[in-house]
Amino acid sequence: MHIFALYSPVNQDLSIVNQFMIFIISYLSNVFSSIAGGGAGLIQLPALILFGIPYYKALAAHKIATVALGIGGSIRNYKNLEKNYFIILQLLIFGIPGVIVGTFIVALISDEYLYLILATFTIILGIYSFINPNLGLISIQKKMGLFTYLKFNSLAFIIGILNGSISSGTGLLVTFLLIKVIGLDFLSSISITFLTVGIFWNAAGAIALSKLGTLPLNILSILILSSFLGGFSGAHLSIYKGNKFIKKLFTCLCLLIGLTLLFKF
Repeated sequence: MHIFALYSPVNQDLSIVNQFMIFIISYLSNVFSSIAGGGAGLIQLPALILFGIPYYKALAAHKIATVALGIGGSIRNYKNLEKNYFIILQLLIFGIPGVIVGTFIVALISDEYLYLILATFTIILGIYSFINPNLGLISIQKKMGLFTYLKFNSLAFIIGILNGSISSGTGLLVTFLLIKVIGLDFLSSISITFLTVGIFWNAAGAIALSKLGTLPLNILSILILSSFLGGFSGAHLSIYKGNKFIKKLFTCLCLLIGLTLLFKF
């Protein structure tokens, strides 16, 4: 089924007030996500479900909206992508297959176990970021040997699986992977995450989820607009505030997302 099968000319039966609330919630969640390098799904995805959209359709809609987030952030942060094209290519080659696998796994494995796995990793990242005050503040790009390549690409594939099945918080994992394994700073890592996870991973996930049926055009329009504006605004703030502010928000979001996912379990 083609990606355009996701679109439906029939609108979701929501009041103007509810549609406005979805716009505000989506915009704010994407502003925070674009600053910290992930986490939009923590707020946006549950909000869609609360407004009566089924989980799998909400996940597909969220992924399409996150493509708009990635485009908005990439436009503002394009300068930070320079000299990192080989890393970007690796994330696409090894991450996208993981995303596609994840969209099939979500139907086979209980959501509870997937939430537990992601929650555990995310809380560990938040704690690790907190106890390492210099993490991601400067770029100390490391030389990559064969073992580093294997580790980086294997982890990218695993994170891709989580992205395809859960979505919430996986951008944070990719941001941390780039900081810890490659040695990039927060701003450069988030710029790469926008492009790879935000645009290409989520586009692949949305296409794979298109088999689940159509999505209301009014909701998609709201999410795409609010996500693009949120991504652009957040990217602007991240450049203005710098790595120290991004690191604090990254740490807080990791802990918040992890605890939220544990409650789901």
